[in-house]
Amino acid sequence: MPDYDVVIIGAGVTGCAVAMELARYDLKTCVIDKDEDVCSGTSKANSGIVHAGHDALPGTLKARLNVRGSAMIRELSDRLDFPFRENGSMVVATDDDDASRHGLEELLERGIRNGVEDLRIITGDEARAYEPNLSEDIKLALLVPHGGIVCPFLMTVAFAENAASNGTEFRFLTSVTGITRNAEGYLLSTGAGDISTRAVVNCAGVYADIFHNMICPDRPIHITPRRGEYVLLDHDAGDITGHTIFRLPTAKGKGVLVTPTVHGNILVGPNAEDLEDKEDTSTTLDGMNYIRSKALESVPNIPYSKTITSFSGLRATEDGKDFIVGESADGFFDAAGIDSPGLSSAPAIGEMLAELIADKFGASPRQDHISTRKGFVKPMELSSEERAGLIREDPAYGRIVCRCENVTEGEIRDAIRRTPGARSLDGIKRRVRQGMGRCQAGFCTPRTISILAEELGIPEEDICKNIPGSEILCSKEDRSDDQA
Repeated sequence: MPDYDVVIIGAGVTGCAVAMELARYDLKTCVIDKDEDVCSGTSKANSGIVHAGHDALPGTLKARLNVRGSAMIRELSDRLDFPFRENGSMVVATDDDDASRHGLEELLERGIRNGVEDLRIITGDEARAYEPNLSEDIKLALLVPHGGIVCPFLMTVAFAENAASNGTEFRFLTSVTGITRNAEGYLLSTGAGDISTRAVVNCAGVYADIFHNMICPDRPIHITPRRGEYVLLDHDAGDITGHTIFRLPTAKGKGVLVTPTVHGNILVGPNAEDLEDKEDTSTTLDGMNYIRSKALESVPNIPYSKTITSFSGLRATEDGKDFIVGESADGFFDAAGIDSPGLSSAPAIGEMLAELIADKFGASPRQDHISTRKGFVKPMELSSEERAGLIREDPAYGRIVCRCENVTEGEIRDAIRRTPGARSLDGIKRRVRQGMGRCQAGFCTPRTISILAEELGIPEEDICKNIPGSEILCSKEDRSDDQA
């Protein structure tokens, strides 16, 4: 018998959404990932935008799954307790010429055909009535009331935790080196041993073409890593904009945006640079200068002096420009080429693939399925009475570790103890925002390392930023003579 009914390769938002939806059925499922945690690739480095669905070409999988997925996120945010806000968005144009008007009218028509409600084109003055900090040069805008923002980390973690609560296994630091068919399904060769399964779901992001081509060499696909760089501003950057502000899109994407985050920051970016290296998430001076200058064309008073960090992510852009979702070979299912609006589409991709797999294997719905999940307790968001009661019950919730984000020891321990729990500094950061603030973990890292070591029962020198090799500390014995 195979080890599993289904193995999902990739623990990003798409893989975790597939796992969450598969957990509704009587199937033994495992999620594997080459990194140490969920949400360690593309899913951790994006805009956090829930696109309403006005941009995708009607009739494509992107269009259908975007609209369905964004509707699902609204419901899932309540049921699985992760932050989401319908802040609305605008696509702005600085020229009132035929090209600009035609571009916005085309987006309006796409949105209407895709089923997006309440879209309308407004004048620059009407746009500034909504957002006074918009440039005086803006002449027209497409108003999208039902666009939203979400925390991509917490959404992915919520999907993973819900899947785990329903019996899904997660295996990390497990790199797939080969996939072969056998009589019972597939054998996955990994650095952590062989894994047998009846079905494979390929959610490997920028690596999805490699695994697809192992099984379907006669129908190869090709994915280009498209790097997008971002600038993140501190909480006190002010209410620069409440809506997400887009520029008219280009062939490479939706352009440089300015948006609030659900945590109260301002995010600016991305650019779009096609690469060959599937791991190149560096940031560049040219990239930073480009996104800063382009954003100022929309919102001229962005206080870049409040910048606390910059980062980049890689979008998995397939040559065909549409999502590849479905059964590509007997028992081999793809979720490949999931670039923007992949975050918005992830729940719908999960739903689609879970239904296909359940139907293929005649799987029955689970009668004991757990449909809800409780998010992380945030003491500073409680009333004084509630916070006092929480601290009486567990004093760790009264000890601040991260001063910038007011993260307590209790929250950090909770992040580690959950399933799948944090095993690295980045894992804690993504769950409870320790290190996300102005000092970027300058003050809170030592105490967090101590808590991780205590909870995991390992030496502090073994605590990593993320994958093995990213250890923060070393022992005296590990240092060379010239370091000592």
